[in-house]
Amino acid sequence: MFDYPTIKFIWWLLVGVLLIGFAIMDGHDMGVGALLPFVGRSDTERRVVINTIAPHWDGNQVWFITAGGAIFAAWPFVYATAFSGFYWAMLAVLWSLFFRPVGFDYRSKIEDPRWRAFWDWGLFVGGFVPPVIFGVAFGNLLQGVPFHFDDTLRVFYEGSFWALLNPFALLCGLVSASMILLQGATYLMLRTEEKMAQRARRAAMLFGVLTIVLFVLGGLWVGHLDGYVITAGGEAAAQSNPLAKTVVRAAGAWLGNYQRYPLTMALPLLGIVSAAAAVSLAAVRKAGLAFIASSLVQAGVIGTAGASLFPFLLPSSSDPRSSLTAWDATSSQMTLNTMFWAALIFTPIVLSYTAWCYRVMRGKVTEQHIRANSKSVY
Repeated sequence: MFDYPTIKFIWWLLVGVLLIGFAIMDGHDMGVGALLPFVGRSDTERRVVINTIAPHWDGNQVWFITAGGAIFAAWPFVYATAFSGFYWAMLAVLWSLFFRPVGFDYRSKIEDPRWRAFWDWGLFVGGFVPPVIFGVAFGNLLQGVPFHFDDTLRVFYEGSFWALLNPFALLCGLVSASMILLQGATYLMLRTEEKMAQRARRAAMLFGVLTIVLFVLGGLWVGHLDGYVITAGGEAAAQSNPLAKTVVRAAGAWLGNYQRYPLTMALPLLGIVSAAAAVSLAAVRKAGLAFIASSLVQAGVIGTAGASLFPFLLPSSSDPRSSLTAWDATSSQMTLNTMFWAALIFTPIVLSYTAWCYRVMRGKVTEQHIRANSKSVY
């Protein structure tokens, strides 16, 4: 059994790993969906694009579900506050994701160009909208979210959906979308041939450069934002009580962890260097290495956001002491320890099965394959 501060920190790391896994695995599915109308020019080409992710997209969705479940179990205060405060944003994500299962299953059932074009753009929405909204959510976390707790720990959210769409949050949404599109483009380079692989290559180079520019711009902007600092209370070993601390806002405070823990500078550097590597590797047609570099971009960007916020999980702009942290928004020590051992047992099983699936269904999807199996593939 781990002591309380240690297991709290372990679960902060594990939730971060789940979010990175979601960006890498379901990220390339969403990136492929967002690129579908542009990489595939004919109906057969678009079926090729769809079938690069057809065997795996629903399994990769598990990363999203698991991350949400982990937040619910490990950080119940965060789950309750974020999912109620960001209610309409989360509904927008779910509504856009509805296009994916229906689009995959029904697009090719009717040989009507208008029918298929509708579902092509539906799959675009299902691939593009969620990463934008997730990025917008992180942008609002860095600015603080308007909520507070009363003395009985009832939460009151004071914002609106439209207030979430502020300039900095939209910039973060573009960072998120560009890195997911990079992930999808490098994956398409791996799984397609000739014209489609060439279009995917150009998209990877474009979105790799765009990721670097937007990420650096976002980092410069963060340096001028008011961050949050715990000045009293909020100890790592304390029981969960968000109001048992004092928090102040200070300009540039989100950069404090990089001064206190210099090794964290490796995270933003990883994001920038990996994006540059992905662009260079795409340029010389090294698809496999470009996909690995793109996956490291996901880790670097998400890790940078987590390191900047730590130990804050959900800062409050209207009442800073109500801010939720990794120390005071967690479940009990027994719950966290039990979950840890369950994760230790089942995660390797899931990863092994996923790796086996990708190994069995590896290789490029071709137009000839689609024509030969027209009635059995998506």
